[in-house]
Amino acid sequence: MARNTNGRLVLLTGATGYVGGRLLLALEAARIPVRCLARRPEFVASRIRPGTEVVKGDVLDPLSLRPALAGVHSAYYLVHSLGSKGDFEEQDRQAAENFGCAARDAGVKRIIYLGGLGQSHQRLSPHLRSRHETGVALRASGVPVVELRTSVILGSGSLSFELIRALVERLLMMITPRWVQVKTQPIAVEDVVAYLLAALDLPPGQERVFEVGGADQVSYGEIMLEYARQRGLRRVLIPVPLLSPRLSSLWLGLTTPVYARVGRKLIESVRNPTIVCDQSALTVFAIRPMGFRKAIERAILNEDREFAATRWSEATSAVGAVRSWAGMRLGSRLVDSRELRVGVSPAAAFEPIRRIGGATGWYFADWLWRLRGFLDLVAGGAGMRRGRRDPEDLAVGDVLDFWRVEEYESGRRLRLAAEMKVPGRAWLEFEVREGENGGSTIRQTAVFDPAGLLGLAYWYGVYPLHAFVFAGMLRGIARRGASSPCERRSG
Repeated sequence: MARNTNGRLVLLTGATGYVGGRLLLALEAARIPVRCLARRPEFVASRIRPGTEVVKGDVLDPLSLRPALAGVHSAYYLVHSLGSKGDFEEQDRQAAENFGCAARDAGVKRIIYLGGLGQSHQRLSPHLRSRHETGVALRASGVPVVELRTSVILGSGSLSFELIRALVERLLMMITPRWVQVKTQPIAVEDVVAYLLAALDLPPGQERVFEVGGADQVSYGEIMLEYARQRGLRRVLIPVPLLSPRLSSLWLGLTTPVYARVGRKLIESVRNPTIVCDQSALTVFAIRPMGFRKAIERAILNEDREFAATRWSEATSAVGAVRSWAGMRLGSRLVDSRELRVGVSPAAAFEPIRRIGGATGWYFADWLWRLRGFLDLVAGGAGMRRGRRDPEDLAVGDVLDFWRVEEYESGRRLRLAAEMKVPGRAWLEFEVREGENGGSTIRQTAVFDPAGLLGLAYWYGVYPLHAFVFAGMLRGIARRGASSPCERRSG
């Protein structure tokens, strides 16, 4: 693993993104001093280890970049505006110019940029063209740039993997346009992170464009069929050559929960082969990427580990997070997340969360919870009769009515996995953090991983009721926290 033995400071942009979040963990594990640039520092603060800095800044605001780049030796540029509503190409170009100029003025020695494969002489899609133009804009600053160009990134939580997962899991038969036969060279996210780390240790003068990919050149159709094979699913691909990528993107918006604006722009890119033509990365770096079968296997194994270490949809674009009518679409899962600020300490705010369920109840509409438990019993489930082991204490693995404690951090976080009968898998999570100006923020998140179309129908059918109950429960927790003994003692 790469190590910054001289203790030289590294700036990381895009730490809330899919690759950036994983790279942050790898940099910290390698004991490399890291400073993260974030438009919303609070989104990063809960993820970093002691010693890692977080500074507020925006690549579209040149003045905010000066303090972020002060004293930085190398900077990672993992930013894109693909999710923005406006002209993402112009935003990407302006952001790269701002960052490059600020890095030059700060004396940064190297920029490491993650771009996209595709041959410049081809008629590239707007997305791939923008990825190449971003690299050009960064190099125009005069700061040496290591540009790593990749194709499809496979890993639990990546957009590419989630799209494949959703399609294959939900459709027994897939009508496939010509683009599924286009060749690509998918790479595991672990190998991408390894390349990004190794780029820190390249000798001066080695900064250039490197094309990096996995061990196999395959079609998008082959990737889908391999996923189906590993999941033990029988799937049929029916080629229909008349479907264009544009029409396919609209079709995908109806059949998968992919963030539609990003998905459309990416699908338009699949007409371009994205394979490695320049093999120099295999000579310069001592990294031998795994094949696509191994990458899919690892992604499946890691899929349920913290909903993946990071997820593509956690990245906030220049216009912020996007919500649909019934919660945010997070990869293949559906999410209803809400938060409430309260004027009490985090310890007090967490007290009612620690006691939730059992004889204490759920702080709002308990009769609806009991009705849900009765219906669950009728369906052959556990119902609400199990209660909880102890009215005060919780531990991972504890039963809590028709939930089970999956994660528990005293005073900070509780995640429950549903054990009631539902067409899919469900989780309910509570998190408390200290507010910027005193008090606390309670975040409540319901996550549902639907099993096919029945699961989707269930989510959308009961969402109005869920929204009513969950909003009331959060208000009830806030009220109970304000009157907790913990808060009275601290006052």
